[in-house]
Amino acid sequence: MTKTVITYGTFDLFHVGHVRLLKRLSKLGDRLVVGCSTDQFNELKGKRTIMSYEQRKEVLESCRYVDGVFPESNWEQKREDVLREEASIFAMGDDWVGKFDELSDIVEVIYLPRTQDISTTEIKELVASVKQDKKQELLNVCDHLMALATRL
Repeated sequence: MTKTVITYGTFDLFHVGHVRLLKRLSKLGDRLVVGCSTDQFNELKGKRTIMSYEQRKEVLESCRYVDGVFPESNWEQKREDVLREEASIFAMGDDWVGKFDELSDIVEVIYLPRTQDISTTEIKELVASVKQDKKQELLNVCDHLMALATRL
């Protein structure tokens, strides 16, 4: 009998933390299926993604550790997904500890440690910081050019 692992996430700006998590998850069973949060669901959660759902789905489907991807449209669908996929293990990152324990009546619930020192949020913050530095640099150049222009 095939042992299916199911997980969920947004998977925006796919990075090594995602790869390592999916690799560990795939080793827990024979098949790994991923619920990828839709753009509309992310909006409801207050998350703004860089990549669209279709792009994130395509990236996940190209990952050798992932056997299938389906849309995650709401919080309530997980029980139905576990049953439809005939999952043996429901696994999430440890930042969700305790949040899905109610599923333990139909599936083994596991929380795995996240990869240290990398997250999509940190990447977005770094990019925003670089953008802010470049913006300030541009403003300084403009101020300098304006000062030169007034002297002429």
